[in-house]
Amino acid sequence: MSDESMHWADQTARKIVQVHQNKKTITCAAGITPSGVVHIGNFREIVTVDLISRALRDALKGSGKKVRFIYSWDDYDVFRKVPPDMPNQEMLKEHLRKAIVDVPDPYGMEESYARHNEVEIEKHMPVLGINPEYLYQSQKYRACEYADEIKKALENREKIVEILNKYREEPLAPEWLPVRIFCEKCGLDTVEKITYAGGYDVSYECDCGFKDTFDLRNKGVAKLQWRVDWPMRWAYEQVAFEPGGKDHSTQGGSYDTGKEIVKDVYECEAPLYIMYDFIRIKGQGGKISSSKGGVITIKEVLEVYEPAMVRWLFAGTRPGAEFAISFDMDVLKLYEDFDRCERMYYGKEEVKNDKDAAQQKRIYELSAIDPESIAKDMPYQPGFRHLTTIIQIFEQDIEKVIEFYKKNEGVKSPDDIERVRTRAQCTSLWLKKYAPEDMVFVVNEESPQLKFHPTIRIGLKEFIRLLSTMDSQDAVESALFDFCKANDIPTKEFFTSAYRILISKEQGPKLVPFVYAIGKGRVLRLLQEALSR
Repeated sequence: MSDESMHWADQTARKIVQVHQNKKTITCAAGITPSGVVHIGNFREIVTVDLISRALRDALKGSGKKVRFIYSWDDYDVFRKVPPDMPNQEMLKEHLRKAIVDVPDPYGMEESYARHNEVEIEKHMPVLGINPEYLYQSQKYRACEYADEIKKALENREKIVEILNKYREEPLAPEWLPVRIFCEKCGLDTVEKITYAGGYDVSYECDCGFKDTFDLRNKGVAKLQWRVDWPMRWAYEQVAFEPGGKDHSTQGGSYDTGKEIVKDVYECEAPLYIMYDFIRIKGQGGKISSSKGGVITIKEVLEVYEPAMVRWLFAGTRPGAEFAISFDMDVLKLYEDFDRCERMYYGKEEVKNDKDAAQQKRIYELSAIDPESIAKDMPYQPGFRHLTTIIQIFEQDIEKVIEFYKKNEGVKSPDDIERVRTRAQCTSLWLKKYAPEDMVFVVNEESPQLKFHPTIRIGLKEFIRLLSTMDSQDAVESALFDFCKANDIPTKEFFTSAYRILISKEQGPKLVPFVYAIGKGRVLRLLQEALSR
């Protein structure tokens, strides 16, 4: 990264360094409540922090300073609502109002509902080059790690109420306290009566009839309310940067109140903050929501996009800009755009100007899974559009596709072979799940029974002759068009007939390259069969 880089991650990194010049470790934070499937919309926060953490490491290189990226699982939050796409709905409803960490996994695979949602993210993050330090808030609260911080919030209740009431239409109730209690007997947070007289002792009465007085240092059943919990953790972890979604960024939202609470109660400055916008699925309106169900997961995105491309989608878009994840025909264009960015990085593509070249190079660097292992020479680029044809010719057999590229494209290095494999797998999944019907085909084993107009029959016979006597694709294509024109053979009808013979459809990939990809021998057999019937 140069000092002049105008990429948003580098700009943010420079601001952080300027504010925290005296810190030996700069902490960047992100987090989420695992109350449902962690989806691609949630991923925007993770990848935003990772990109800025990477930019920070570049900015601090050689200084001896470290960058710490922490990701908090807020699994000590209350389980308030059952997402509609979860199994065992009735069982989950029985555990509403418990801490999410205490809700059973409806799939019966993990130790808890929270852990089930956490595992999916933790499994896929390394694939994307993201390796944060995971913090489990249930463990920290239950280990009484925050006892002093909770005590400080209780002692400063009046300050906190004053700050929160500034942004509320209705003031908080006189008995309001900045903590919630999970009852030791029933496990629910249905504790309405909480009293605090000072020190570390807190008393409560639960709706279930259970009563207790406990020491915050000995029992971890108290949890700070969200608007106090967030700034408390900024102070506790010495957070220098943390982004937030639109919902936290409104006037009087969580960040505004957090800034004041962290300063007035915990005597620390709030971290540098940027707002990130929602992500949509193309064709759907509004933000993606776990509570509503029907979300797109990181796993599903990685089925279609190679890992570096997932990073590239976010690195190339400012966090404050809304954008849509596409699974339709836009996927083909996005692969072409990514490949163009890669060619710019290696100086293999013309650029508008030096500024654009520098920006695209930086985006590519930040998209790399391992920034220390970017290849010196440009990797082979198997075109996604081309792969949609090749993978179907070989009936989704990835190993045969790889052999095709080895034989016809000279792909040799292990890295290039692995890239062909990854893209072929992505192409295969895209064709099965998202491709429009007119792109999906199967090459016929036998020619179907067809009737041809005499002029089309003449054209097909000439096509057989050209394929039998010429080796060059360009020569065959040129001679075929010249023949059709000279003999008044309508090209649309000719091509339609050829596609019907080959794939039983009226259109398909560009004909002559398609024929060579299938193999001339196989095509000649199908054409000859069709004309002999």
